[in-house]
Parts: sequence; structure tokens; C-alpha cells
Amino acid sequence: MNAIAIALHVTAATVWVGGMFFAYIVLRPSSDVLAPPQKLVLWAGVFKRFFPWVWMAIIVLMTTGYWLIFSWFKGLDNTPGYVHLMHIIGWIMALLFVYLYYKTYPGFKVAIQNENWPEAGAVMARIRKVILVNLILGLLLLVLITALQRLT
Repeated sequence: MNAIAIALHVTAATVWVGGMFFAYIVLRPSSDVLAPPQKLVLWAGVFKRFFPWVWMAIIVLMTTGYWLIFSWFKGLDNTPGYVHLMHIIGWIMALLFVYLYYKTYPGFKVAIQNENWPEAGAVMARIRKVILVNLILGLLLLVLITALQRLT
């Protein structure tokens, strides 16, 4: 059962971090050829499709992470340092996404619906910053965990 939990955990992390990487590094600069209204409508569609996957990834990551902590390591007291690091950074990333989804994203959707392109652009800039922070945290987490796990 732990092998399935690890496989699901890694898959969920790949979906979330990989999606942010693609969006930020590939799609964002490629969409610069579009006029602002078209670009913002494109991003509205991207978020509408990607954010449910992020929710699913967070649920899978939290469920499998705690499963492994309590079944494999027998609790937080016996958990190695790299898992604590993963735990903390994972919660920071999840909370940043919750903030983005409930505080920032609704304003973006309203601005798009009202075709208020300057407001949609301003909100998009805030969304982009949160995604960048989460992308950096996610990539840092993947590198650190892979390296630290090998050392223990």
C-alpha cells in the first residue's frame, strides 16, 4: 500500500509543479503574441481547466503524505527531516493556492466576465506572482527532497 501512496504522491506533485512550469515558462511567453483581451480569455480557460487538477493534486498529496507519515514512519516523531521539510513547504504551497483561488481568482473571473481588461490584467499580474512563488517552492522542494532522501 505504501508503494501505491508514493506513486500517487509523486504523480500529484508532477501534475501540479509540471503544470505550473508549463504555464509559466512555456505558455506565458508564447501567449504574448495575443492581444490583451485574447490573452486574458486564454488564461481564464487555462485556469478553469487547471485549478480543479490542482485541487485534486493537493488532496492526493495531503492524503498520501499523511498516510506515509503514519503508516511508514509511525508518526511525526519518527519522520526524517526531509519529510518535515516536504510537509512544511507543501502546506505553504497549498495555502498560497487556497489564497489565490478564493481571494484573487474570483476577481479575475469577474473582470473577464465584465470584459474589464485593465482590471483582469492587474489581477492576472497578482496571480502570476503567486504561481511563480509556488513554482519556485515546488521545484526547490523536488530538488531538495530528492537530494536529502538520498543522504538519509
